[in-house]
Amino acid sequence: MSMPEQHEWLPYVIVWACACALVVLFRIRRGLLHQDNAVPRIEIGNGQTIGAREEQDDYFSTFVSPHGTIAVLADGISGLSGGRAASTAAVTTFVKQFLKLEHIRELPEFFTTAAAASNAEIMHTLKGAQGGTTLVAVVVEDGNLHWGAVGDSLIKIFRNGDFIDVNQKHILESVLEERFVSGEITRDEALDSPMKNHLVNYLGYEGFKNIEIGTEPVRLQKRDKVILCSDGVYNTLTEVELEDILSKPISAYDAAQEIIEAIERKQLTHQDNATVVILEKGW
Repeated sequence: MSMPEQHEWLPYVIVWACACALVVLFRIRRGLLHQDNAVPRIEIGNGQTIGAREEQDDYFSTFVSPHGTIAVLADGISGLSGGRAASTAAVTTFVKQFLKLEHIRELPEFFTTAAAASNAEIMHTLKGAQGGTTLVAVVVEDGNLHWGAVGDSLIKIFRNGDFIDVNQKHILESVLEERFVSGEITRDEALDSPMKNHLVNYLGYEGFKNIEIGTEPVRLQKRDKVILCSDGVYNTLTEVELEDILSKPISAYDAAQEIIEAIERKQLTHQDNATVVILEKGW
């Protein structure tokens, strides 16, 4: 082909190349939109108050990764000098361990590994000082809720106006109830024990037991709200009060803020630190 003929065809070649590029970009965009619609979106909200305490012993963190959305909340034991350091070390270590995941198949082992690493990190940080913390952690991936818990902080699912309890409180009351059911003690002995609210399992001591882990992931439904909260929340607000807030057509962040505002309005003399994290499943 001679040089003049090449110049005559050049505009057609450019137009053809541009058209092909547009087709490719359109297909990529359509694929991304399809992918976004297929993966449930997670909206995150949180709130916290120091209450009547001199120090904030609660600590929390959320993080979004290719393996899912993680939320971790820890309530440092206020009666111990290292409560704040323990909760901070536990949450930080949990998130670091989560970021090490190479595949979602590793999730079942993640909670056990992260709990052991957190316990070791707390003991290293405190260097012999008294300290400990509760901890609840959830990972939401592809609409499935995976969870682990130590102590008396709680994980709940708010679904269609009702609460679904996810974990149990690791306090002496639970042990006493089991002893009553087995006939070892009377109902009055179980109910009247002054030690019933004492923790029987927490992070930050050599006798740490295994973290409680969900045996199977919970399949979330559209508009489910996953609630993580310290005892400063559920000891102050009733489920009815929480339900009134969570039923409102507001964002997860606004709901968390309203929960904290409701706690502060009560102005309880001995109000504990209170922290709430909300993960809401959308589409």
